[in-house]
Amino acid sequence: MSVSSAPTTGITVQRNLLAAPAVPSTRVDVYSGVARLAATVWASEVIPKGTRPDTAIVMVHPTSNMLGHYALVPLAERGYAGIGLITRYVGNDSSLTTENVLLDIAAMVRHLREERGYRRIVLVGNSGGASVVPYYQAQARQPTVTDPPGGGPDLTRHELPLVDGVVMLMAHSGRARLVTEWLDPAIVDESAPFVRDPVLDMYDERNGPPYSAEFVRRYRAAQVARNRRISAWADSMLRAAPSGADDVPFVVHGTYADPRSLDDAIEPSDREIGASLWGPPAVANHLPAAIARYTTARSWLNQWSIDHALGDALRWLPSVGVPVLVVYGTGDTAAHPRHALDMYEAAAAHSRELVALQGAGHYFQGQPELRDEACDRIAAWTAGLG
Repeated sequence: MSVSSAPTTGITVQRNLLAAPAVPSTRVDVYSGVARLAATVWASEVIPKGTRPDTAIVMVHPTSNMLGHYALVPLAERGYAGIGLITRYVGNDSSLTTENVLLDIAAMVRHLREERGYRRIVLVGNSGGASVVPYYQAQARQPTVTDPPGGGPDLTRHELPLVDGVVMLMAHSGRARLVTEWLDPAIVDESAPFVRDPVLDMYDERNGPPYSAEFVRRYRAAQVARNRRISAWADSMLRAAPSGADDVPFVVHGTYADPRSLDDAIEPSDREIGASLWGPPAVANHLPAAIARYTTARSWLNQWSIDHALGDALRWLPSVGVPVLVVYGTGDTAAHPRHALDMYEAAAAHSRELVALQGAGHYFQGQPELRDEACDRIAAWTAGLG
């Protein structure tokens, strides 16, 4: 436990480390024996010192370290428990199985209710967390997934405790959708990433920016085609693998080539053109630290394949059965306004709310007032849950 004063309000907050027993993986998908044998899901609980809030607002992402999430202290200042969850795949999505993430969420939700005494629990799918939060709640209501793509737990054999509300915060609608929008279709030979098709190269100045509508149409179709080629290869490798070879690791090159990053006429917003979360787009396209860069045949099919992955907010939002809040920033360079609008439209009309934060970037860097506005809106919406 640690105690500190919130810098903006002077309110003293208390931070606790929570540990919940996890369902172990059925295969070695986390190389650390310490982590595997511990079989524990960890979370950071931030509350106003000396209080016992009855509502926990849980920040969720499949792989990001949420223990120090920017919203935890502001939510505690507003009278709630801010919870930052980390899954077994923290910092490493190379062999992630989405359904194991759902089991990790279930472990912490159960712990929050049974051990910490929270009456209400709200799950916040932050960024890539939108891939799993609606999926979790829909399967908690009515489990149907018995054989996940690439292999994984039968969700009908596990209890996933229900939550009381779902928030999409600065979120895209799914990891497979996002990686497809970012895949570089100029790479036509996966073993030769720098041999490029100039006709499909957004970084070739002869194509733009600005990009023609016809170029964008062909480009988007080629991105889907590349995703499907990788998926077909991954499936064939699993089928051809000899006995004892449970999975096949590989590298995916060119995973940041979204024309929106260089052309503000494509889905106009307040985003900075020529920027990404990882620097200039042409650099981010080949950075070793990038989404889907290192993966396996099973994990690609499970989380990145546009035709196979089940971690898709648009698929599950109609079935969550609880109120949905979608909060997005018009200056976000990763989760675009179109992502938010698609999720809002997918949610049940009678229990959805949409909040646009003008000019807000993905992490609210240098924008503390917009971060606080986001937390205000989440807190007010949560209070309305009853």
